[in-house]
Amino acid sequence: MDAIIRADGRQMRLTEKQEFEVGRIPGEPGETVDYDVLMLLDGQDVTIGTPTVDGVKLRARIEQHGKTPKLRFMKFKNKTRYRRTVGHRQTVTRLVVESISRG
Repeated sequence: MDAIIRADGRQMRLTEKQEFEVGRIPGEPGETVDYDVLMLLDGQDVTIGTPTVDGVKLRARIEQHGKTPKLRFMKFKNKTRYRRTVGHRQTVTRLVVESISRG
């Protein structure tokens, strides 16, 4: 059974036991988070929500918090000795899908 959810401004297709990352969300590792399902795929049966499927939830467990690899950006102006380097690391939360349940 697959589910399409909206998390962190993106839509993701997930199955049970799958790991995925979203922008940092509040909570400690081990806590669970519920997401509304936009579309449910169960074999040949497809259920499309308007905008969500009634009574279907995806439950995910917070695995860990971390940061993405560092991105470096550089500004440069020719012939003026102007150089600036800026770095950025996005904070993320890794989640594991525990269950997709019809309620």
